Amino acid sequence: MELVKPTIEKICSFYVSDWHLVTMLLPYINKEINEKANIITVLEKDIEENIVTLIDRLNLKNREKILKINWKKSNGIKYSEIKNKIKEEVKEDKLNIIFITGNKNYMDITNKNIEKFLQENSKKYKEINIKIINCFEVGDFNTNIIDILSEHTKILNTSGEKAINDVFDGYEEKIN
Repeated sequence: MELVKPTIEKICSFYVSDWHLVTMLLPYINKEINEKANIITVLEKDIEENIVTLIDRLNLKNREKILKINWKKSNGIKYSEIKNKIKEEVKEDKLNIIFITGNKNYMDITNKNIEKFLQENSKKYKEINIKIINCFEVGDFNTNIIDILSEHTKILNTSGEKAINDVFDGYEEKIN
């Protein structure tokens, strides 16, 4: 019997400040909500004030839906908290976009816990469609950018999702 796994796509993004992050995310999230995506956040830092301030200045169709997203700092990244978040917030009939922001360790642990939960519950979530967007603050990561890029299929920037080699000339995916 073939084990069916949920579809998980990983995308990375890089930002220089919370304002840059919010400026990049809002148009993308607005577009994805128009396409009926479900937005979930796992944030190491609270960015709600930035979201509210910027959304007040923009004319976005999905203003109220964006404001209903949890932009507050997540309580933690323990497995039990991630498990509860997925159970409560993931929708089986929609594309689920999970934004993770924080330092590299925070994102690594969060990603592993999401993958572990989905693997352990593969029968229930076998047809779930998840896009994980890991947002790295440029000043906070000390690992090689090539390693980060090789763990993701695309990159998200202010103009949307792009192929990594379209953004980083000369990038060639590492072959393990």
